[in-house]
Amino acid sequence: MDTSHHFLLLMLLHYAIGSNEGCLEILEVGKNITAKKCPPLKPKNLSCIAVQEDKKISPNLNCSWDPGSRDPLLDTTYTVYVYVNVSSQTYKADCNQRLARYCVVNLDYFPNHVLLTVWVEVKNALGSERSDALEEYSKDFAKPNPPSNVQVLTEVNIPTSLMVTWKHLIKKNVLKLSYAIRYRKAASDVWVEVPENLTRGGNESYILQSLEPYTQYVVQMRCIEENYTSYWSDWSASVTGRTAEANPPLKPKNLSCIAVQEDKVISPNLNCSWDPGSRDPLLDTTYTVYVYVNVSSQTYKADCNQRLARYCVVNLVNFPNHVLLTVWVEVKNALGSERSDALEEYSKDFAKPNPPSNVQVLTEVNISTSLMVTWKHLIKKNVLTLSYAIRYRKAASDVWVKVPESFTRGDIESYRLQSLEPYTPYVVQMRCIEENYSGYWSDWSASITGNTAEAKPASAPDLWRIIQPSSNNRNVTLVWKAPVKMNGKVMGYYLNIFQDDVMFKSYNIKTDNISQMYSMELPPEKTASIELIVSNSVGASPKATLFIPRSGQEPPGVENMSWSVRDEKLQVEWTAVTSLCDGLHLSEYLLEWVNIPQLQTEWQRVSSSVTNTTIRGDLEKLKRYNISVYPIYKYKTHFQAGRPVTRPAYVQQGTPERGPTVKVDKFKKNSAELTWEEIPLDIQHGFITNYTIFYAIGNTKKWESPVTVGPNVHSYVLMGLASETDYVVNVMVSTVAGSVKGMDCTFKTMKYGDGEVEVIVVVVCLSFLFLTVFVMLCLRKREVIKKLLWPQVPDPSDSSIAHWSPDFPIKTDVPKEDVSVVEVDTFDGKCLCEEDKTVLPLKKNKYHSEEHSSGIGGSSCMSSPHHSVSDSDSGDSGQTTASTVQYSSVVAGAYKGQTSNHQPPVFTRSESTQPLLDSEEHLEHLSESGDQSRSSYFRRGRELELGVGQECDGASLTFCPVQEETSPVAEDPPTFTLSYML
Repeated sequence: MDTSHHFLLLMLLHYAIGSNEGCLEILEVGKNITAKKCPPLKPKNLSCIAVQEDKKISPNLNCSWDPGSRDPLLDTTYTVYVYVNVSSQTYKADCNQRLARYCVVNLDYFPNHVLLTVWVEVKNALGSERSDALEEYSKDFAKPNPPSNVQVLTEVNIPTSLMVTWKHLIKKNVLKLSYAIRYRKAASDVWVEVPENLTRGGNESYILQSLEPYTQYVVQMRCIEENYTSYWSDWSASVTGRTAEANPPLKPKNLSCIAVQEDKVISPNLNCSWDPGSRDPLLDTTYTVYVYVNVSSQTYKADCNQRLARYCVVNLVNFPNHVLLTVWVEVKNALGSERSDALEEYSKDFAKPNPPSNVQVLTEVNISTSLMVTWKHLIKKNVLTLSYAIRYRKAASDVWVKVPESFTRGDIESYRLQSLEPYTPYVVQMRCIEENYSGYWSDWSASITGNTAEAKPASAPDLWRIIQPSSNNRNVTLVWKAPVKMNGKVMGYYLNIFQDDVMFKSYNIKTDNISQMYSMELPPEKTASIELIVSNSVGASPKATLFIPRSGQEPPGVENMSWSVRDEKLQVEWTAVTSLCDGLHLSEYLLEWVNIPQLQTEWQRVSSSVTNTTIRGDLEKLKRYNISVYPIYKYKTHFQAGRPVTRPAYVQQGTPERGPTVKVDKFKKNSAELTWEEIPLDIQHGFITNYTIFYAIGNTKKWESPVTVGPNVHSYVLMGLASETDYVVNVMVSTVAGSVKGMDCTFKTMKYGDGEVEVIVVVVCLSFLFLTVFVMLCLRKREVIKKLLWPQVPDPSDSSIAHWSPDFPIKTDVPKEDVSVVEVDTFDGKCLCEEDKTVLPLKKNKYHSEEHSSGIGGSSCMSSPHHSVSDSDSGDSGQTTASTVQYSSVVAGAYKGQTSNHQPPVFTRSESTQPLLDSEEHLEHLSESGDQSRSSYFRRGRELELGVGQECDGASLTFCPVQEETSPVAEDPPTFTLSYML
């Protein structure tokens, strides 16, 4: 072998004693080369990562490790294994490199929220190794993408803030994220990171604060699994934003300071306030108030850290009395500063005392128009000397009356209020100020109430009457109110009543029984004069008088009275009275309103020069009132009312509480009369404008066209209804405020209209009567009817042919016997109806001889084929069937004993329409034979019967049939013809 093409390898295998490398040295003979081959080292620092794809984690797990620094110098395979604990599946990937450092394992899909175990096995010809297992949850291998759509927004009114917003780019059920934000000025490279605890969780916005106004900032973001166990995403692209522009502060204006009273001295806390202006500096701004005490040359100050501060309190330790103080305000922020104008005043000008204490209002016992007001000082006079202000009002009024300040100036502690009204409660308040009015007024004191003393009533009671006419009398109710100027407590009333100027009754109504009402009966033809006086503890009032004229003699009233609603009050307007009766003088107008249906009456009076006014009473909404206007006339010393004009009115209208209840009083075939009652006035809640009727068939609720009727209509007739049909109907009531429906009512129209039932009954009764009379007549006239319907037919047994014989003369006294008629179908049943066939020869093949037979009973077109005539019942000989039969003529060659030449007899048809006897119908004794025609025979005597083999006896006078010949016989015309008609 040529050594240039072959090598002889001498391999010397040895392992160094104590060596753990396990390397193999290979000596290659021929080349004189020794190579050292080694097994792989154990992989270390295994880590894996799965990046985000779209909105989920990629299934490709990128794993990397440290293979060691020793090259094995042999082909080596690295295999990465991933074991999914939940599904028990194992995925792997091979990397055939001697010193492979990474490999990608495809997991088909990324397993969310499960435990994964990852390891690496390395193998070559000299050995294998396995890395330590990496056991972590799948989310710990995930690396999300940076937040998307990052924006930096300017906070318009906050120049030190920026709003950062972003969007999630991964499904929350896959991975929940926390965020990291870092920012820097655009002109700087120094990043400031927001603490991670401020951006932890699933937020999508964050406000960067404490920034510089009108400055550009650069912002970046990244994200990680919310518990920080996964990989951080890369930083997002830089986004730039600018903070808002800020303003320097404005100069404070209208500076003022006040020190309030505490106990009996002035508080050392000076409360200063000012106007900072309307422009917000948009920066942290500090306001500082300075107070300079001129006597001690001390300066006090206080800071207020607000952008638009309006007040601040400076503590002066002790309030300096009677010294000059200088106060000013300085404001400062990052963009500038300003100082207010100085406020220079004496300390007393800053003081605000408390209201006077222990204020009392005392009644002047003997002076009913005065009240005494007293109070106390609550501040030391060496601190502040005061002047006072007093105001008062009636307890029932909101109008205050102020006492001139000059009356209460100086160091006083009481004042008398004068020119007040007697027996009236008054409310009094007080306040105080530095005596020269240079400081601040105190607040008003609490309200104190006092009553003036009683005085004699200054006005008459308000007397009125309510007249209700009855059948023969007038029911007069006298009502009154206490005088407007009662000036004291009512002790009693004195009532005098005159009828036709004669004292009728006098009453003294004490205080324990003051009902302010009295009723009496006044005849229509009489007049009444009423006098009423009220008294208190001081004296009696002037007299109130009222005159009631006779019925129909009232003075004229007003015209054209109307009302309207304004500001939820009733305003009444009327036309003034123009015509006055002699001796009457128009004194005033009286407005009366009566609550319906309670009939509670109230009234008020207005001047005679007024023609419109607003009712002062507390009228309820949704309630009806009758408003009346009376002119009040004065006649001598009495007052009397003219005729009233009354109108119903509402302060506010509403919908009725319920709808009307409809009833169906009369319903007919095509109409129904509906009635409903008027809704009670107390629940109408307004003027009814109309009623609307709704009706429909059955429960279909397909309403027909509604019918609207006026407010005064309470019945209606529905027309055009279907007969015998169920209807449902209801009525809706309406006011200007709305409508409400009543309860449904159902009814059913009648089947027949008015008179239809009577007509049917009459027709049925007349028909029954007519039938009864007809039946009775038929029963009484049955013999006549029988003769008319069934005429009597002659008995064939009494006919001459029944007693005739060719061999024997006719006997005159032949006993009456039954004759039976037997039908014979002659000439094959053909009908002999024509008049020109009166004579027809008999067929020889049917009968040998017919000298002894009769042709009676042959069938005709006008008769039934089966009839019999019997004279067995002489009483019913006239009855027969509905059919008639023609009698035949018997034509023979011989007559009464003459010799016959045996010529065949001839039958001729009779035109008689007499009905056959009933006995003709019984032909069951006859027998039928083949194609032969049937013949009719008269039999004499009921004992004779036709039978087979019966021979004809020549001595008897009975007809019998001739036996048929076997050979046909030619028919010869008869030489002699005799016609005999029955």
